[in-house]
Amino acid sequence: MINKKKLWSKKESHNPKNRIEEIKQEPVPKHIAIIMDGNGRWAKKRALPRMAGHHEGMKTVRKVTRLVSNLGVQALTLYAFSTENWKRPKVEVDFLMKLPEEFLGTFLPELIEENVRVEMMGDREQIPAHTLYAVEKAMKETAGNDGLVLNFALNYGSRSEIMAGVKNIIRDAKSGILSEDDLSEELFSRYLMTRHLPDPDLLIRTSGEIRLSNFMLWQLAYTEFWFTDVLWPDFTEADLLEAVEAFQRRTRRFGGLTDK
Repeated sequence: MINKKKLWSKKESHNPKNRIEEIKQEPVPKHIAIIMDGNGRWAKKRALPRMAGHHEGMKTVRKVTRLVSNLGVQALTLYAFSTENWKRPKVEVDFLMKLPEEFLGTFLPELIEENVRVEMMGDREQIPAHTLYAVEKAMKETAGNDGLVLNFALNYGSRSEIMAGVKNIIRDAKSGILSEDDLSEELFSRYLMTRHLPDPDLLIRTSGEIRLSNFMLWQLAYTEFWFTDVLWPDFTEADLLEAVEAFQRRTRRFGGLTDK
């Protein structure tokens, strides 16, 4: 992979349009996954309720989605709500479950126009009907699009996903669909919720936390990680481009060696 040598001035770094075309001259990640963290802390710093941070973070989702689509990325997976987030206060959970309706209600026409396909991964049983309706409506209306896949991880937990995959493999083995000789990493990947997507090339986590928080544990085996102290509502297009440029500077060996 070619190393970028150009140093961008502060002025240039805040004008993504000056950088996008050059970035696109080199390989961009096929799949970017983002742990959107820091909404609550953003609100606390401003003496606002946590919900204000979540609402502001929704605006960042729109900005990032537009830019990622412009870069030619194939898939963007956003960790929107984990299986552990149900432990939060009910008023906050209820607010979070209303955000998909508001987000998709206003952004869906643009997603359709920009050829973005909406998808979702996660356990649907606990998700309120009104939330699920908004997501499934967006999925249905964008099903024919073949551009960026905007994949929401909603009520998602990687350990639960892996356990479900194991159970389904056992089920198929018992029914004679599979044999022991069929088992492989490739086959197991087909039993996961991301079976139709490439594994993420780049994982971004905001807010300074350095952990995966039960997110895509299988799929992230050889993903490049990029952490930033920037809180998600403050995450800009320039921050996203910085992460992609960092990815482009790295040499990915996947456990092997590269020619010197």
